Amino acid sequence: MRIGIVGGTGREGRGLAVRWAKAGHQVALGSRDAERARARAAELAPTLHDGADPAGTGVIEGGSNEWAVSDAAVVVLTVPYAAHGETLRALAPHLAGRVLIDITVPLVPPRVQQVHLPEGQAAALVAQTILGPGTPVAAALHHVSSAHLGDPAHALDCDVLVCSDDPRAMDLTLALVRELGARAFDAGPLRNAIALESLTPVLLHLGKRYKAAGVGVRFTGLV
Repeated sequence: MRIGIVGGTGREGRGLAVRWAKAGHQVALGSRDAERARARAAELAPTLHDGADPAGTGVIEGGSNEWAVSDAAVVVLTVPYAAHGETLRALAPHLAGRVLIDITVPLVPPRVQQVHLPEGQAAALVAQTILGPGTPVAAALHHVSSAHLGDPAHALDCDVLVCSDDPRAMDLTLALVRELGARAFDAGPLRNAIALESLTPVLLHLGKRYKAAGVGVRFTGLV
């Protein structure tokens, strides 16, 4: 599968790219600076064969955000909240008909340990409003440490909740999250992303308060 990662040069994008490429996918890293994305892809490419079977490994390429989206079956949005709406409006024509996985958390620096509800109540709900029903949105990966995600050797010892109003987007996102090495669960309609996004500042507070790196969540009673 071809996966486009918008804003893919950050820690989240790099970690997702390597893990999915090692699972055999074609990953297109996108950036507003196409040269930066190509350089990042070239930097990551040699890591794909560390301990992996080259025959079963995918590829990582880089280019502009528009290029990354163009032939992708699924697109992952990894930009900071401040660039969320602007990026989606610019890419909306290119995203039509594709599945969008939005991992954005509406953090407002410097108070990133406090919950901030945007005007649309959740970044994922805002994304669906901007893109319309022709582009199904799933919300996921809000509670995975970017440091852990960016280290392919680090096991993702956490659970990932996924919200979507679209069954196809839900199933696809659950499958891709599991390929990252995490447990993934259907957490209901996209509106529930309000709760998912709101939990991240709490995890950031816990990490600072208890001097713990990469705080995540685990749910009991689930198979």
